[in-house]
Amino acid sequence: MLNPCQNSQKIPASQSSYPCVSRPIDPCEHQEYRRTLLIWYGRNGRTLPWRQTQDPYAIWISEIMLQQTQVKTVLPYYQTWIRRFPTVQSLAQANLQTVLKAWEGLGYYARARHLHRAAQVICDRFQGQVPLTTSDLESLPGIGRTTAGGIASAAYNQPAAILDGNVKRVLARVVGLKVPPSRALKDLWSLSEDLLDPEHPRDFNQALMDLGATVCTPRRPDCHRCPWVELCFASMHQQQADLPMTEERTPLPHKHIGVAVIWNPQGQILIDRRPAAGLLGGLWEFPGGKIEAQESVEACIAREIQEEIGIEVAVGDHLITVDHAYTHFKVRLIVHHCTYLKGDPQPVACDEIRWVFPDQLEDYPFPKANQQIIAALKAA
Repeated sequence: MLNPCQNSQKIPASQSSYPCVSRPIDPCEHQEYRRTLLIWYGRNGRTLPWRQTQDPYAIWISEIMLQQTQVKTVLPYYQTWIRRFPTVQSLAQANLQTVLKAWEGLGYYARARHLHRAAQVICDRFQGQVPLTTSDLESLPGIGRTTAGGIASAAYNQPAAILDGNVKRVLARVVGLKVPPSRALKDLWSLSEDLLDPEHPRDFNQALMDLGATVCTPRRPDCHRCPWVELCFASMHQQQADLPMTEERTPLPHKHIGVAVIWNPQGQILIDRRPAAGLLGGLWEFPGGKIEAQESVEACIAREIQEEIGIEVAVGDHLITVDHAYTHFKVRLIVHHCTYLKGDPQPVACDEIRWVFPDQLEDYPFPKANQQIIAALKAA
C-alpha cells in the first residue's frame, strides 16, 4: 500500500494535477509507481529478441516494426530482417525493392521506405551510428516522438518518455482521464515524463509497454495481476471498461475495385508498380481501378486498363473477390482474368510495368490483398 508523503508542502496546481484527469498523481507518489512497476517487470517481463541486444540498429528496427503491429506478428519478420540486413550499412546499400520484399505482408509500407531512407541518412550524417539523442532521432524519416523515446531509452538507457497506444491506455485508466487520449496528449506526455524512472528508463519504459500489452489490455484487463491496482482510478471505481474513453467513429468508406489479371499470348501476366509516394508506394500490383456508379465490373476493368496502361483487353472469367481493410477505408477487389488485345503498354498512372511469368510473381513485393490473388492463380 502506498505510504503518504511525510511533511510534504502543498504542491502548486500546475505541478500536482492536470486539467483532464480525475485523480492527479502527486509527485511524492512517483517513486511508488516506479518501484512497484519495476518489481513486477522483473518477475513478469516478456523475453523478446530485441531486449537481448544492446545494438541500437536492431532496437531501432524493432521499434519501427512494432508501430501499429502486434509482437507476435513482428517476431518472424524481425528475425528474418536482422539476418538479411544485419547492419545500418547493409540496409542503406540495399535496393528499395529488396527492402519492400522483405517487408511484404507486414503492412504500413511507408515504414519500410522510411527505414531505407533513414539508414542512408544515418550513414551520411551520423557516420553509420544510430543517433543517441531524441532530437537527432526525430530528424530521421519515420521517427516521431514516442519512437525516438523508445529507441533512446532501450538502446542508450536515456531518460526519454514514450507514449504508444499501450501507454496511453494504462495512463488513462490510472488517472481517470476525462476525455479520449487524443484530446489530452499534452497531459499524457507530461504524465509519462513525470513517472519515468530516471535511473532505470530502459526497464521502466519496457515495463510500461508490457503492462499495457499483457495486463492492462483493451478488454477485460487482468487487474489482480497489476502492480498498480491500488494506485489506479479505474480499478478503484470499477471503470476499467469505460476507460480510456473513445472517439465517436464514422463508418469507413467502402470502395469497390475492378482488378485485371492480364495475360499475353506468351503466358505472361502484366503487373505495375505503384508510385513511390502514397499508399503502398513502390509495391507491385495487378492493375485496375474504382468501379463508378452504374458501371459493371467488366466495363470498369476495360476502362481503367485503357486509361492507366493504354491497352485494350477482353475481360474474361471472374477469378476471386478479396475484401481488405486499411486504416481509413475498406476495399473489395473483384478480380477477372483478361486477355491482352492490342496497344503498347505505358506506365500512365504508375511508375513501371512489366510482363512476368506466373512463377516470377514471388520475386516482387505485393500488398497483402494482392497476395490472395497470387494464391488464387496458383490454385487455378
